Amino acid sequence: MITKEAVDFLGDLVANNNTEWMHANKKRYENYKKDYHNYIASVLAEMKPLDKKLEPLEIKNCTFRINRDIRFSKDKLPYKTNIGVWLSQNKNRKNAPGYYIHFEKGNSFIAGGCWCPEPNELKQIRKEIAFFYDDLKNIVADKKFKSEFGAISKDESNSLKKAPKDFEPNHPAIEFLKLKSFTASIKLDDKLFLDTNFSKIVSQKLIALKPFNDFLTRALETEE
Repeated sequence: MITKEAVDFLGDLVANNNTEWMHANKKRYENYKKDYHNYIASVLAEMKPLDKKLEPLEIKNCTFRINRDIRFSKDKLPYKTNIGVWLSQNKNRKNAPGYYIHFEKGNSFIAGGCWCPEPNELKQIRKEIAFFYDDLKNIVADKKFKSEFGAISKDESNSLKKAPKDFEPNHPAIEFLKLKSFTASIKLDDKLFLDTNFSKIVSQKLIALKPFNDFLTRALETEE
């Protein structure tokens, strides 16, 4: 679970997103980091027995820096005002499939899969889909996957209008082959993150994505 103190800190940061305020509240920030790390530890304790690929992960592999990269952004606010947790199936691979937990007031959700793979990785995933479409079809048709996440995320920004190069436009998996990211997500009520059983509850939801992540991991780890 996330502590009320951590939520209150983020709420105050939203209203005071500047370095002066952060420096003046250094002690609160240090306490926030401890709460953040304890929160990750509780999630890892629940998820590792469910997905053995997560065994190598340590807390440090799952965190995000609070500082925003503002070099190329019009938004110059220096700090993130959400809590993110990333559980990767391969901590040594930049775009390895995994599970994501996001707390942000009014915009909390959980997700998983592989977001914006590099061109060569995208090609590997598409080849896996093309050759083993039945595997993917069974995964997304599974009752647990559908009840928790509904379907793989699709929208105009995440999908090509035409078939990708080297793939037939009439392939039965064409709608999946057009995708540029391979993810699924659901929104959660902010209050759930404060529940003492949060880690167990959210882990039971996230694990519905394991077969999907395993499929993507297989694609990325298959030798050409």
